[in-house]
Amino acid sequence: MIPLRLAAHAPDAQTSFVTRVNAHSTCAGAQDAVLVSSDNGVHCITAHGPLSMPGVDLADINGDVLFVDPPKGIAHRLIRAQSRHNTFLVTEQCDQLCVMCSQPPKRHHVDMFAYFEQAALLAPANATIGISGGEPTLHIDDLFCLLDNTLSKRPDISFHILSNGQHLNELHAERLLGLARDKIEWGIPLYSADPALHDQIVKKEGAFEKVMETLDRLATIGSRIELRTVIMKPNLAGLPRLSEFITRHLPYVSVWALMQLENIGYGRMNWNDLFEDNSVRFSEIGDALDIAKAKGISAQLYNFPRCTIPEAYRALAPSTISDWKQRYLPICDGCEEKSDCSGFFEWYPDKSGYSRLGLQGG
Repeated sequence: MIPLRLAAHAPDAQTSFVTRVNAHSTCAGAQDAVLVSSDNGVHCITAHGPLSMPGVDLADINGDVLFVDPPKGIAHRLIRAQSRHNTFLVTEQCDQLCVMCSQPPKRHHVDMFAYFEQAALLAPANATIGISGGEPTLHIDDLFCLLDNTLSKRPDISFHILSNGQHLNELHAERLLGLARDKIEWGIPLYSADPALHDQIVKKEGAFEKVMETLDRLATIGSRIELRTVIMKPNLAGLPRLSEFITRHLPYVSVWALMQLENIGYGRMNWNDLFEDNSVRFSEIGDALDIAKAKGISAQLYNFPRCTIPEAYRALAPSTISDWKQRYLPICDGCEEKSDCSGFFEWYPDKSGYSRLGLQGG
């Protein structure tokens, strides 16, 4: 598992700050942490004084954008220059209690938007930055400011925003129209074509209706939409019906992501009631994919190890698990599809996961 928090010492700093590790002093900017030494760790000089990170390899963090918290002696790696999996957790508050949530909500909000904006402006060229929570649109004005300010100064950057689709109403239409919509993709969940079942899964009455309103609103103004469906025992049988529903009512989505469950947070608490082993039961998933393909909807399988998928559908399963929480099992050694495969979450439960592993064809 790749560490996102590093021990850091900034003895002269009076407040938290954002900085970018830079091994080349000749092209350093005002917010860069310019390398002084890489002996026994990384030692830099910043606008806030010296910064030392013991035991860190310069090759691993050169170009990374850090949020340094001097009182706690920690540097958070907000953007890793060598990774395509960079996400800002902008809040841990949420107004839903999804039964499989990997990031259970908290009551209190810590406002980091100003720091996230600074970090985005220091990102590598053409970076894609994820925005997640909690529910980011609970702080919609701060979110819009982050997007506006960043994209006006860094038009090369793109954003992918995960949202439950409950808070983008008609009052936000003008703000949405003012955004560079080709640089923003919204990841919105829809778990069933049955409104009651969707609401039951997210633990919020009327959520289905709100999601549909939001999807239509985003589509009307030309926003890019990634529709997301986590596959679980409660909604598995209805996947073909959901696929038909999407082709009829949501043909504008850029991609429909069918996602495997993550064994953490509420997903771990409810694992036995939710996890569906697609290595032994794939027919409903296959039918849903076939329907989508026939109607011109791009559908993909996220977080599925390729060896748990019938051969005919493996090309639809890109490597989607973020590198910092991805692992491979001993059975993956020597697999010819490993480089294209998601592998497993770091917290995958070996004893209560898939029944069949290893490429078996068919």
